Amino acid sequence: MRESVPFDDSFRTRLRDLFTWRRDVRRFRPDPLPADTLERLIEVACLSPSVGLSQPWRFVVVDDLSRRQAVRDEFRRCNAEALGAYSDILAARYAELKLAGLDEAPCQFAAFADCATGVGHGLGRRTMPETAAYSVVTAVAMMWLAARAEGIGMGWVSILEPSRMNEILDVPRAWQLIGYFCLGYPRIESDQPELERFGWEQRQHASTCIVRR
Repeated sequence: MRESVPFDDSFRTRLRDLFTWRRDVRRFRPDPLPADTLERLIEVACLSPSVGLSQPWRFVVVDDLSRRQAVRDEFRRCNAEALGAYSDILAARYAELKLAGLDEAPCQFAAFADCATGVGHGLGRRTMPETAAYSVVTAVAMMWLAARAEGIGMGWVSILEPSRMNEILDVPRAWQLIGYFCLGYPRIESDQPELERFGWEQRQHASTCIVRR
């Protein structure tokens, strides 16, 4: 076992800065990422906690251009349906940003949860089987921060039909789609969420989500 590493106030301040500057990026520069960047970030993601040490994350790197086009087409189809529920022009504008990410991001991957994995022997999943998916979300969050620490932006595309994505990416139907992600160097750096800048919503103070009993 390795000796514990001390984290001082300076480190904690910088860590909070990292949290503050993490953004859901939609516009990317065309510059390619250094070789093995995604693999290295996935290694960080795999340090994440998981229910019963099940490690249910499955990362599908999408390099094939025809599959990327199929994902883009699926986004267009799902987005057209989603926009029908909104009359706000901001919704349409934000959708265009997501499409731009799919066009521009040099690196793209999907994260799935293998909820049927035998690893971990089912510990912690009997009453809450959804914790397998939660574990993958945690891994994605770890990866997001690691990417931001290197000046790399990450964008989450969620307007996709999960079953169709399993078909496009040719993965087992039992795998649960968590999200499709774009990765690259951001065109714009900001410590403010894009939707907040557009006037869609405002970030609420932490005190508004605390309940005491």
